[in-house]
This record gives sequence, structure tokens and C-alpha cells, in this order.
Amino acid sequence: MLTLASKLKRDDGVKGPRTSNPASDSTRRVSIRDKLLVKEVAELEVNLPCTCKVNFPDSNKLHYFQLTVTPDEGYYQGGKFQFEIEVPDAYNMVPPKVKCLTRIWHPNITETGEICLSLLREHSIDGTGWAPTRTLKDVVWGLNSLFTDLLNFDDPLNIEAAEHHLRDKEDFRNKVEDYIKRYAR
Repeated sequence: MLTLASKLKRDDGVKGPRTSNPASDSTRRVSIRDKLLVKEVAELEVNLPCTCKVNFPDSNKLHYFQLTVTPDEGYYQGGKFQFEIEVPDAYNMVPPKVKCLTRIWHPNITETGEICLSLLREHSIDGTGWAPTRTLKDVVWGLNSLFTDLLNFDDPLNIEAAEHHLRDKEDFRNKVEDYIKRYAR
């Protein structure tokens, strides 16, 4: 599956004395991001939560993948939520860009797919934002936790959903279930 990893190994074996054309050396150069991703994707595949599945549309582009979260408990049980994750060139100094592709009624995810998850923030006052020590595994586990223990009604991005929950928990549950039936199957 890790085509990029095999390319890195092959390139390392091809290296030898540096008497070749400089242009061909630059075409073989692999970015720091891609080297990190080979290692992190391998670790992620071993440590993936049972409610998550990753899909790489192009196995040569580890910097772009989709995540499916299928919660097995709570308000969102029975839904199937798709996320798009793009890892920028400046990774691991900056966080991946993440968007929810599934329309959802959630206090920390807008209906247009924006996500409020502290570890995806580049700068954070409380120190829980992105740091170069974080990995894709942290991002995936964080997104998975938005459906259970990180579900936060006190610091919402979707204020309307949070207020709906405060006003009428049963009606909130009904709206979540309606969204799951319409958009998350």
C-alpha cells in the first residue's frame, strides 16, 4: 500500500556516489513532509480506532486522504461521517487542513464542514493547539472523539446547535437523527 515508502527505499538504494546530473538528483529528492507521512501513515494504520477507516484515493499522495468515522455510541451512533484531510507542505510545523464532507448537526462542526478542534489550531492560547510533536494519529483520534468525549456544547463553533441542545435535548437528538438519515448513511 505504501508506494511512497517503497520509492524512498528504492531511491536510498540507488544513491551511490554523487557524480550524476544535479537535475536528476533534485527529481529524486523527497520532502520532509513526505518522509514524515510514510512513517506516520504506517503508524496510523496500526493504531486506527475501530470506528475509523482511512482511504487514500492516490497511494502516491499520502498528503491527501479521506477519513470515515462511524460512531458506535452517543448521539451520532449509526452515522457515517466523511472527512477530507490535506497535509500542507509546511507539515509538521503547521496542522493538516481538515473539512467534514458530511452535513451534520453538531456543536463543534458547522453545516458547511468547518471543524472546531483545538489541536487543528495553529496558534492556541491554552497550549492545546498544534505542535510539531503531534501526528496524524492525534488528528484522527481527535476527530473520532468529537463524537464522544470531546463533544463540546460549552465552546461551540455551531452556536445554533449548542443552544438547541441546551433548550431541548430530545429535539436536538431528533434533529441529529434526521441529519444522519438524510446525509450520513
